[in-house]
Amino acid sequence: MSRRWHRPSAFAWMLLMVGLAAFLGLARWQWHRAQEKERLLASYAAAENSSVRQFATLPETLPAEDYPRVAASGRYVDGRGYWLDQQVHEGKVGRRAIAVFQPDGASRRLLVNLGWAAAPPGQPPPAWPALPLTDVALHGIYAPAPGGGLRVGGDALPRQAAWPKLTVFLDLAAISADLGTPVAPRLLLLDADPASGFVRQWTPAVMPPEKHRGYALQWFTFALAALVIFIVLHWRKND
Repeated sequence: MSRRWHRPSAFAWMLLMVGLAAFLGLARWQWHRAQEKERLLASYAAAENSSVRQFATLPETLPAEDYPRVAASGRYVDGRGYWLDQQVHEGKVGRRAIAVFQPDGASRRLLVNLGWAAAPPGQPPPAWPALPLTDVALHGIYAPAPGGGLRVGGDALPRQAAWPKLTVFLDLAAISADLGTPVAPRLLLLDADPASGFVRQWTPAVMPPEKHRGYALQWFTFALAALVIFIVLHWRKND
């Protein structure tokens, strides 16, 4: 018995077009996400070996892919700081210590990421570090603020009286309002120091590019399968 092409209905064509558009669109999005992650990781890697720039000379806004190593001179603001809670490092839950720094000659204060410390549930939290109150020179990567947990119940900072304050999301606008002074649009990720007691590994905890490409291939496979099924259903034996 011979096979012949049976004309698809309008609904079948529409279903195929919608499916192909959705699957190929998702594949394209995942592929672009892989490229974004590659640029992000490359920027962090390049920052470690780049020349040091003075914080006072940086423009207000930087290109998204620019993560310069900077030097900043000034003083820590005494009695001010934040714990960024629910931060995971190598499968362990902890906190990141975010200090407040006043750079020399700058109108905005600078948030300084001192690093990560373990804070297992049910155990006492880590102690806030003793920061120098004299003039210091800091060195690190100037990078966007990290993400955090879900913001449930609104801004919790105004409801806290004791310092350092605890937050699960580093909202720079909320911190600026809490401090009553503008803050820089990025954070300083301090260079590693074994004596600090904090872990300072600044490679972004993001999905690797290879995984995004795997998802892209998966969505492309779905698009190909939809096309094959469409052909098989309509290229069939004569009754």
